[in-house]
Amino acid sequence: MIITVGGLVGSGKSTLARMLAEKYGLEYVSIGEILRGMAAEKGISLLEMSKIAESDPNIDKELDRRQAELASRDAIIDSRLGAFILKPDFKIWLTVGLDTRAKRVASRDGIDFDEALKRVRAREASERKRYKAVYGYDLDDLSIYDLVLNTEHFGIQEMFDICEKAVDLLKR
Repeated sequence: MIITVGGLVGSGKSTLARMLAEKYGLEYVSIGEILRGMAAEKGISLLEMSKIAESDPNIDKELDRRQAELASRDAIIDSRLGAFILKPDFKIWLTVGLDTRAKRVASRDGIDFDEALKRVRAREASERKRYKAVYGYDLDDLSIYDLVLNTEHFGIQEMFDICEKAVDLLKR
């Protein structure tokens, strides 16, 4: 079974994906971690890597290749584009307001709110530009997802419980 968990920065997708992978004994694959690794190999930040990718579609194509390779077996894929690129059995998208996402990023990364807000906006602007240019994908089109969940209204455990129930219904 392949399940994709997508969402904007700070939506809770990585947390949820890890919890689902543990629950179902599936491999956890993070496309963000792969991109961070590629950036680290070049000695640059994630945002710098995103900016380079705006003019070099080969970066996203390499991510796609690695994603497809990793998703050739049962896994939980933490990826904004996984639902578009892969053929998952179940597609989840997490949504939440910008301020909440920036607060989560600030807490996670140990930075102040204004800096987190700036980083989130810059990263998302870069990603939206790339995804539209390289693939023609619009991240605001949620019609391809099996489950869209606003994480503003739920704690981590509640979010997991809702998604677990949906996955269990799928497995019947």
